[in-house]
Amino acid sequence: MQIYEELVARGLIAQVTDEKEIRELINGGNAVFYIGFDPTADSLHVGHFMALCLMKRLQEAGNRPIALIGGGTAMVGDPSGRTDMRTLMTPETIEHNGNCFKKQMSRFIDFSEGKAMMINNADWLLGLNYIEFLRDIGPHFSVNRMLSAECYKQRMEKGLSFLEFNYMLMQSFDFYELYRQYGCNMQFGGDDQWSNMLAGTELIRRKLGKDAYAMTITLLLTNEGKKMGKTQSGAVWLDPAKTSPFEFYQYWRNVDDADVLKCLRMLTFLPIEEINEMDKWEGSALNKAKEILAYELTNLVHGEEEAKKASAAAAAIFSGAVSADMPAYTLKDADFIDDVIDIVSLLALSGLVSSKSEGRRAIEQGGVIVNKEKISDIKKSYKKEEFEEDFVIQRGKKNFRKIVY
Repeated sequence: MQIYEELVARGLIAQVTDEKEIRELINGGNAVFYIGFDPTADSLHVGHFMALCLMKRLQEAGNRPIALIGGGTAMVGDPSGRTDMRTLMTPETIEHNGNCFKKQMSRFIDFSEGKAMMINNADWLLGLNYIEFLRDIGPHFSVNRMLSAECYKQRMEKGLSFLEFNYMLMQSFDFYELYRQYGCNMQFGGDDQWSNMLAGTELIRRKLGKDAYAMTITLLLTNEGKKMGKTQSGAVWLDPAKTSPFEFYQYWRNVDDADVLKCLRMLTFLPIEEINEMDKWEGSALNKAKEILAYELTNLVHGEEEAKKASAAAAAIFSGAVSADMPAYTLKDADFIDDVIDIVSLLALSGLVSSKSEGRRAIEQGGVIVNKEKISDIKKSYKKEEFEEDFVIQRGKKNFRKIVY
């Protein structure tokens, strides 16, 4: 099975503009393709996983990836999938986040010897002359057609700023510049980016004529992939300082039964034939599939040693034991008031909730367990000596903290 056919078999391709040409380019290892990343945080999260895995697959087949950091477009904000305007960031924050991205991407993508590139669109966007840009690029865009795009229609009721309205032109210009400067002949993106991507392909063909043959392709379920990055207690980051390898493992270990085979196909590098055999698995065997998924992805992001430790810790918890590799919070004397600490403070200090109000809601909803006992009293408190033995807080099915003092 060649790489394009494998992408189809894994459920990664939703739409293409020129399937025959795209198949030939990818299978021949001749695609120079880009995927854009908005530097809105200092870590990638699991919502980026699909794109990173795709870049890795295509690079291993001989194609050349470009990771485009949206340093320029981030100063405008992408309206796609938004009901409000994004917070605008400083150039310093954008540069810092981009550097963090490259470090994490290097676990997936080989940037050595020109095998891949990381490029910042601020290189061409920030120096644009506004009037020249309007005269050169503006005539190729129909306002009526732009307003029919899904990414804009979603914002029309609440109000779409003119700042954001420019986003399609800027993203299209990105593809034009990448094609012109780096020979980039293909762009990938999520379903929510389809209108912007088509506009970029059309811009290249209109500006540069018939000989310029740029192509677009979208990934199936990338919007769902973005949702993958969120849990009840926040985002699932690739940075171990934000989401520990154990928490990362637990996230994938607890995916819905209906999603486990889909995730194995899209995100792991196990042979597709091996995954297809798992379609027959049911009951406890399906739990085994989840363990395989969790191990493979933790290994991919954090390495084999951390994957083994996370797997062992999860198995220990399942058997009722307390693992040394479970994420822990160490209490300080200052955390206590009159030698006691309440459960809401424990939840917040340990990072299981982002605020005390969220902690109270979690308890009221029956989602907090301490040492295998469900907690219903938001005023429940504990004395210092109670932490001399194993003390474990669980929030939901996926999040655990060992509390030590």
